[in-house]
Amino acid sequence: MSGTECIHGFENNLCDSCFPKATPVKPLTRASGPSRAKRVPGTPRASSAKVPSLSDQRVYHVTHISNLESILREGQLVAAASIEDAILDISSPLTRELRAAASLSTGEPVDRYVPFSLVPESASWRELRAGATEPRWSDAARTATPTDFVLLVSTVRALGEDAVLADGDAAAALTRFATDETAITRMLGNLRADELTDDAEVLIHGSFAFDDVQLVGVASDKARERVKALLDAASFKTKVAVYPPWFIQ
Repeated sequence: MSGTECIHGFENNLCDSCFPKATPVKPLTRASGPSRAKRVPGTPRASSAKVPSLSDQRVYHVTHISNLESILREGQLVAAASIEDAILDISSPLTRELRAAASLSTGEPVDRYVPFSLVPESASWRELRAGATEPRWSDAARTATPTDFVLLVSTVRALGEDAVLADGDAAAALTRFATDETAITRMLGNLRADELTDDAEVLIHGSFAFDDVQLVGVASDKARERVKALLDAASFKTKVAVYPPWFIQ
């Protein structure tokens, strides 16, 4: 689709539907040859596929649309520990306690980091869309509908050198953290190979400038108009894209 625009409103390099990446052609094999067994997660892998660029890895942050005005007013997303009065807090008190008590290898509590996911279809976002029945969600999260949320899209490059990758829920006891580029690249490659990216978190300490948000994903034209009005009022030119598949319950 060279020379055309994405029909979903995304930048060309952000839409896998309108601008799909080339699919490698599988080589022909002899019918009589032995079949190749799939690798079991956790076992050594053959070095075949090239690991995609770390800096170009997209990251996603889900927030309720009612919180967007305060985010734009501050000009940044801030860590939970710094939020005194969220308009709609989707985390339960238990979740807040667990993330305040859990620490990274740096010694900093998890709740002092802004969380992002590696994929739009993250495990936590699936739970929210399914009714948020798990203990980690607040009553407000349970009464919200998927179309009430927005997805803020950026890249690892925009997060900067201080980004931390967690291979699961950052507050879970067995979660491992990678804090330097080499370790993050290795962990990201393993997560992709084992198809476990939906559980992972990317963390940025303190805050994340809204100027570095490349796109706001919304569920409908009505939501797009509301978000665009908020962006205009705050003098942001961030692109807004309607992409219903992200919000299907």
